Amino acid sequence: MKDASASRRDRPGLSREKVLQKAMELADRQGIAALSIRSLAQSMGTKPMTLYYYVANKDQILDGLVDLVFTEIHTPEAGVEWKEQMRRRACSAREVLQRHPWAVGLLESRKAPGPGTLKHHEATLATLRAAGFTVQQTARAYSLLDSYIYGFALQEAALPIAGNEPMAEVAGPIMERFATGEYPHMVEIATQVVMQPGYDYRNEFAYGLDLILEALERAPRG
Repeated sequence: MKDASASRRDRPGLSREKVLQKAMELADRQGIAALSIRSLAQSMGTKPMTLYYYVANKDQILDGLVDLVFTEIHTPEAGVEWKEQMRRRACSAREVLQRHPWAVGLLESRKAPGPGTLKHHEATLATLRAAGFTVQQTARAYSLLDSYIYGFALQEAALPIAGNEPMAEVAGPIMERFATGEYPHMVEIATQVVMQPGYDYRNEFAYGLDLILEALERAPRG
């Protein structure tokens, strides 16, 4: 029977970190549904049994991927003004979820959070508490911010546009269905907002985030 050191020698160049990084690349290319021990092993040019040395099952892969995603998101820093930290964190999270759209539904779903996840949550909570938010207010503020970030990321990923395609090019054909006059308010929004030159729905993120942060700032402490 081989000892642990012999088993490691049989797997040159592999590590848990490299396996998870490859899993992230596969999920980015093909979606999370395509990820399995078998598909991961195939993409790495190895056998499924080899990967079991590093990850016991798909659940462990998902736990590791969530932890990797959280390490990519800006972690609030102690001693820095809370609104600026929450803004940086929100914008960073949105950018990360644009890179990994499959992660939106996973970030809060895991029952075995890793150190990167825990560190991120702890730092965010600590920033809000240091700003004078009560425990209950901190919980509500965190929930509100993440609901907005994740919700916007989901909606953004579902937009019927590709790359930098203008919204007007998508809205144009839809406008043909409004010719009956039954939808005056939709026509109003489409013509006065969506179809205007330079309009990009993705730019709405900052507006909503500012409203939330300003509301949280005005909320009484204690």
